[in-house]
Amino acid sequence: MNLLLHICCAPCSVACVKQLRAEGVEPTGYWYNPNIHPFTEYRARKNCLIEYAGSIGLKLVVEDEYGLRPFVQAVAANIDGRCGYCYASRFEKTARYAAEHGFDAYATTLTVSPYQNHPLIFEIGKKVGEKYGVEFKPYDFSPGFREGQAEARSLGLYMQKYCGCVFSEEDRYCKKKKRD
Repeated sequence: MNLLLHICCAPCSVACVKQLRAEGVEPTGYWYNPNIHPFTEYRARKNCLIEYAGSIGLKLVVEDEYGLRPFVQAVAANIDGRCGYCYASRFEKTARYAAEHGFDAYATTLTVSPYQNHPLIFEIGKKVGEKYGVEFKPYDFSPGFREGQAEARSLGLYMQKYCGCVFSEEDRYCKKKKRD
């Protein structure tokens, strides 16, 4: 199978790539995450992934689009429902790239996180895949989350503290503040 793997960040990719390779699948990584803010966070995650992919021999395609304004404009009317837009916008670009470059299927590292909405990811991934004629593989990578995160820490990978968008950073801050 020729699989394009949407990657949100290097730490989340550790367990996913390991699982796929154990199953005999050599994925091509795909970076497209215009939701990540601020720019310094976006750059840190992108650069860490580029370095990590090189260190493990993972072919990586980088779509370098920092998208603060389009992302905020798209979710401003429904900030609490932003994740659906976020998944769909990233999968649209991933599935289109997969179709245009001869991939059989695509998947995402987002499902390694227990903090993501897996049913929504699977629903949107399937719908977008059908639109482009590329199968969405609904991998549930979450059983490898803790081990992958531990390995990422041991490798010294940049470990972010929130999902990516400015609103998830706000959520993190507000939850932390409530605990203080």
